[in-house]
Amino acid sequence: MSSLSSIDRELIEQARSIISKRFKQDYHHIGAALRTKSGRVFAAVHLEANVGRVAVCAEAIAIGMAAAVGDTELETIVAVDPQGNIVSPCGMCRELISDYAPDCQTIISEQKIVTIGELLPHKYQRID
Repeated sequence: MSSLSSIDRELIEQARSIISKRFKQDYHHIGAALRTKSGRVFAAVHLEANVGRVAVCAEAIAIGMAAAVGDTELETIVAVDPQGNIVSPCGMCRELISDYAPDCQTIISEQKIVTIGELLPHKYQRID
């Protein structure tokens, strides 16, 4: 566990900003921001759907935005609810973040940042 730096706090504010700007009841209820090792920040909102299994988490969309421009070395990620409270990634997002960046730092509270591996011990490993 590490303490949050000023750039981590800025990342939290980016997540709060995107959900504040884009919140729409029944459509967007989580905002996320991620910082890549290059220093770029990608912020996104959750996409809700009438058929729940096609909903897409904000973290996944932010990762996709980074991948779309070829900046896939993820450093830190955070998600927040519409009130600005930090929320821990869901299980599917933990798997996705771990697949793309096994050492990614994940902000899980105002005072706590952990590696994704700490949130996902004994991760599923595909056998090729």
